[in-house]
Amino acid sequence: MVDGELLNKIYLELKSQNLTVATAESCTGGLIGHTFTNVSGSSEYFDRGIISYSNRSKMELLGVSESMLKEHGAVSEEVAKAMADGIRKRSNVAIGISTTGVAGPTGGTKEKPVGLVYIAISTEKDTVVKKFIFSGDRLQNKVSACNAALNTLLDILTR
Repeated sequence: MVDGELLNKIYLELKSQNLTVATAESCTGGLIGHTFTNVSGSSEYFDRGIISYSNRSKMELLGVSESMLKEHGAVSEEVAKAMADGIRKRSNVAIGISTTGVAGPTGGTKEKPVGLVYIAISTEKDTVVKKFIFSGDRLQNKVSACNAALNTLLDILTR
C-alpha cells in the first residue's frame, strides 16, 4: 500500500512544523485518512477526514458552490481546489487535502476518463492542484491517488 518510510517522513515534518491536517476525499473514499491513522501518534497532526462523495456533501460540508459543480463538474481542478480550501478553513487546520476523480471501472468519459484524479493541497499561502491519470483497476487507482497525495504533501512540506 503506502511506503512506511514516506509516512514517517510526513509525520516528522508535520510534527516538527507543528502542523495539522484534514482531508476531504471523494474518489479515495477515506483511504488517505485511513493511511494517516495507521501511524501511531497520528492524532498529533491528523484532525479529521470527510468523505464527500456526493455533490450535496461537497456543497454542505465543504462550501463548494453548486454553480462551480455545474460549470466544471465534480471531477475538476476547480472543485479539487475548493474542497481542499473548504476542509482547511472549516476545520481550522494548517493543511487541507482533497481528492476528486473517476476511480472506475465505470463513470469515465472521453473528456474525463477512468483514472483521472485531481489532488489539491491547501495551505494558508496557496493551494496546489495536480492532475493525474492512473491506469489501474478501481482499487489500484484509489491507492495510486492516495500515494500521489502523500508524495505531494511531502514535497510541499519540504520545499
